[in-house]
Amino acid sequence: MTDGPLAGKAALITGAGSNPGIGRVMALAMVRAGARVAMSDVNSEALARSVSDAREIAGDDAAMAIVADVSSVEDAERTVQEALNGLGGLDILVNNAGISPAFTNVRASRNQNFWEIDPALWTRMIAVNLGGAFLMSRAVVPHLLKQKWGRIISVTTSLDTMIRGHNAPYGPSKAGNEALAAVMASDLKGTGVTVNVLVPGGATDTNFIPFLPETNRSNLINPEVMAEPVVWLASDASSETNGTRIRGVDWDNSLPIQERLAKASAPTAWPQLGRATGQRLRPS
Repeated sequence: MTDGPLAGKAALITGAGSNPGIGRVMALAMVRAGARVAMSDVNSEALARSVSDAREIAGDDAAMAIVADVSSVEDAERTVQEALNGLGGLDILVNNAGISPAFTNVRASRNQNFWEIDPALWTRMIAVNLGGAFLMSRAVVPHLLKQKWGRIISVTTSLDTMIRGHNAPYGPSKAGNEALAAVMASDLKGTGVTVNVLVPGGATDTNFIPFLPETNRSNLINPEVMAEPVVWLASDASSETNGTRIRGVDWDNSLPIQERLAKASAPTAWPQLGRATGQRLRPS
């Protein structure tokens, strides 16, 4: 597929294997929009199936698979290099890879108090959900700065999920990811590389939600809400948008872009809440 708003662009998406999964939805949306996509995941079998789906949409050259663990410095650097080599360039990074306790080898019970958490579980989830976004962004930014154009899009979560009781380490790991995105957006301001956050807007129908008989999945958000906003954020059209978080469930393509953004977006990491106190940080 050679036309579309992402024609000629090359993207790397982490956590792109799971079906149902947000990463897979975003990867297929980018392929449909004309991009060539490197899809990364730790699960080689799931990744192979999702890459095959992408190739069915736009041909064998549309997608490539990279099996890697984003929490590894070596894997992060290798992933970026393989994407550069395989796609002939790289313009877009989507930091989507993330895990919940169910995706680790550490035993955990639901509704744990923070002092009951196994330190191994804490370490693993922080390493993937926060450390992975740092390592992947660190690996790709020198290339993006050199070409003076790039998009980094991070998937975090809703504020209530970040601070909900009995939700550590997941909530704090995603809160850290959100703060990291705000820092990166500030550090990269004016370089041609933007950093934004995209979230579904609530509990989403992916394998993060256990497939239990008592779960009413009709109440969950369809992960397809991520498709249209991720394409826009990855495109040339979003060049003036930096340090913004977008809720996919509120994205309305029928509205003019400024009205769309007014409805679906807010500053990354809620800086307005800090400013509401009237205090200002001073150099120490």
